[in-house]
Amino acid sequence: MSNIDWINRLGKWRNVFTGWQLGTRPKCDPEADAVRYHREQSNMMRAELNALVGLLVERKVFTAEEFTARLHEECRHLCEAYERRFPGFKATDDGMVITTHIARDTTAGWKP
Repeated sequence: MSNIDWINRLGKWRNVFTGWQLGTRPKCDPEADAVRYHREQSNMMRAELNALVGLLVERKVFTAEEFTARLHEECRHLCEAYERRFPGFKATDDGMVITTHIARDTTAGWKP
């Protein structure tokens, strides 16, 4: 096992993603702080999930194919839930399809 603290190192990417999303901001900027926090959490969850699935497949709890099939099912479920939550929006293989006359009501009050 290496002496490199890869968990801490992964956390440092939060600043790159924050800059990519918002541009350069000071550390005391509340919006940037929120994005930094969210990116750190989502990167960590991604690493944790990859580690967990890898161990479960290695230990033959389930196969990679079973996991992939279940992942597709869960993604379909979330897409359908998001379509109900955000009327007028639908994800397709080619991108987002937006039915503007419906989405107009959905996005009323969103910041420009």
